[in-house]
Amino acid sequence: MSHERGKFSSRVGFILAAAGSAVGLGNLVAFPVMASKNGGAAFLLVYLFFIVVICYPVMMAEVAMGRHTQRNPVGAFLKLSGGSRLWHGVGMLAILTPFMIAVFYSVITVWLLVYLRELMFGGLNMLADDASFGEIAARPTTFGYLIFLLVLVFVILLGGVRGGIERLARVLMPTLAVMLVALTIFVLTLENASVGIAYYLVPDFSRMDLAVINGALAQAFFSLSLGMGILITYGSYFSREDSIAGSTRMVAIADTSIAFFAGLLILPAIFAFDPNTNTDDLSTSSVGLIFSFLPKIFLSMEAAVGYFGASIAAIVFFTLVFFAALTSLVSIIEIPISCWIDEFKISRRKAIVVQAVLMAIFTIPATVSLGISDFFTNFTNYGGVSKSFFDLVSDVFYETILPLVGFTVCIFCAWRWKLSGLADELEVGDPNYRGSRLHRYIDLSLGTVIPVVLLVVFLSTVNQIYL
Repeated sequence: MSHERGKFSSRVGFILAAAGSAVGLGNLVAFPVMASKNGGAAFLLVYLFFIVVICYPVMMAEVAMGRHTQRNPVGAFLKLSGGSRLWHGVGMLAILTPFMIAVFYSVITVWLLVYLRELMFGGLNMLADDASFGEIAARPTTFGYLIFLLVLVFVILLGGVRGGIERLARVLMPTLAVMLVALTIFVLTLENASVGIAYYLVPDFSRMDLAVINGALAQAFFSLSLGMGILITYGSYFSREDSIAGSTRMVAIADTSIAFFAGLLILPAIFAFDPNTNTDDLSTSSVGLIFSFLPKIFLSMEAAVGYFGASIAAIVFFTLVFFAALTSLVSIIEIPISCWIDEFKISRRKAIVVQAVLMAIFTIPATVSLGISDFFTNFTNYGGVSKSFFDLVSDVFYETILPLVGFTVCIFCAWRWKLSGLADELEVGDPNYRGSRLHRYIDLSLGTVIPVVLLVVFLSTVNQIYL
């Protein structure tokens, strides 16, 4: 049933869909604050360096694996390895990872829906209270929002690659970009916004250390959806007439641009209404910033634009974040669906039903693990800290495994598939690739420097979270 896999209708469709999968909560919230706390423009330069030197080659390798095999991550590793059980296991990990990431991402997206509903009914003042997030997360009514979200996501996925994923990206990605730029322009006109711009764009190299450099690489890697199997799967939907190098370059530029503009929104907004803000006190947690801190920032706009104006600004921002979360969630859930279709030879509709059932089974414990159920709220303990089921899923699959999967992709392409095979695929649709400087750089780095760096990130993450 390979005909059911679908194809993107054009290069633009691929770019928008891949960018939609990459743009998420980390781009819009965590990235600006990480930059402000860790040297401003100095952090940006390091981040951009890693995007170009480390992440871009891995992006190309993942897309090439998918397009060459026309398979999901499991099928891609199996086909290119000649049926190796070891690489089959790696492929399974690349399917399990996005599935579990979708579990905790669904919970966060549900909270966004709840916040949007409260804002639309005049609840900005309530949301700015420190106790509100914990109370909202522990509401049993969140299950209603969860059902609505999952129905929405799977209806979109029923539309297939072109009618569902690509159509969503073509509408939401431009909308997100326009909303982000418009809100940024509004914030930059406010008094004291220049203080936030200075924190964000004036380099402070004294703040740079090994931990910051490691954080910049981790942020760059996670931001581009690497290690999740998304780009392998999307590569299998990508035309052989188009250039992988050129298309992935545009995805990286779009993703980085969104992150950059988010910085021009978040930091000036914070300082416009509280010039005495200490950025060292800001959490880099997307969840903490979105749901606990930013409602206070929007409420502080009341003196300038009134309560109604402040609420409208908050609604626009949370709608923007919801769009980013929705496009990412659809992309992530598509990965295991493509596996069920390819490996088990079932129809897309049946694959979506299977995935919907599995999502419900795992998402319910994650939803109740922030106060509704004591068992799942205090699910385990590691690193000297009590962790919920939600925390466990986030730490293991989002924070830890992504660089490990990226490491295996590099080793696989360089030493099992061979760099010559990778070059042959990258030359398809791009006759100028072979012999180019990019070709020479990838041959030099993909099997040596890049996997070493990713392995260091993985080990560093394990040390920080679990030891």
